[in-house]
Amino acid sequence: MKVTIIASGSDGNCIHLQSGDTGILIDAGKWKRDLEKRLLAKGVNASTDIQAIFITHSHNDHIRGLTIANKYRLPVYATDGEWKKISGVDDELCRTLETTYGKYDPVEVGKLRVYPFKVHHDALEPVGYSVEDDSGNRACIVFDTGHIDDDMLEMMEGNIYIIEANHDVDMLREGPYDDYLKDRISDKYRGHLSNDQTAEALAKLVRGRGELIFLTHLSDTNNLPKLAEITVTSTLSAKGLSRSSYSIEVV
Repeated sequence: MKVTIIASGSDGNCIHLQSGDTGILIDAGKWKRDLEKRLLAKGVNASTDIQAIFITHSHNDHIRGLTIANKYRLPVYATDGEWKKISGVDDELCRTLETTYGKYDPVEVGKLRVYPFKVHHDALEPVGYSVEDDSGNRACIVFDTGHIDDDMLEMMEGNIYIIEANHDVDMLREGPYDDYLKDRISDKYRGHLSNDQTAEALAKLVRGRGELIFLTHLSDTNNLPKLAEITVTSTLSAKGLSRSSYSIEVV
């Protein structure tokens, strides 16, 4: 499975996953024209390399360029709650993620199987995704969430982790944001993952079998790429995992 980070951060988020002749986007958080340019620059052909778009939640930095679906006639998947805040997608392209006994049903797109799961953020019905291919790869995508619970950990097991490391706790606490915004970012049910939270989750998931880790959605104000990387690698080292047993990239 090939992972291409099209955009990451507060200005927009978009991931492309490709396995064989099947490709999907997770979120489309850049304006359509910018998104098309970024896809082209990364070698992703919007006409042939994307078969569907999956939305984590309806905040602008995740759906800003979603009208790209209309141009290329791409089905868009989102939860019922998030569709309440999404507009501009042609009706025949809208797909609602269904549930059975409280769990989201998987969606098959070509060679990919997509498993949505609940996350914790200040949106109506946000989700993360795990994506499997026929070669045994399983990629987990978790963008905005205030914490990672046991149900999420169960769904996140795999060999590719695309996960937010939004802020450093001390930088957020001592930074320029007002108290309301600081509380919102650090809130367990509305906010974002800190470096420490991300590191703790990865320590439970990574086995040192060549996993790929992508740290995404870093705050420009409350984090530093090197700080996010050191926090994760130090925690994995304390678990006994050598730096050579996995790969990590800070986006």
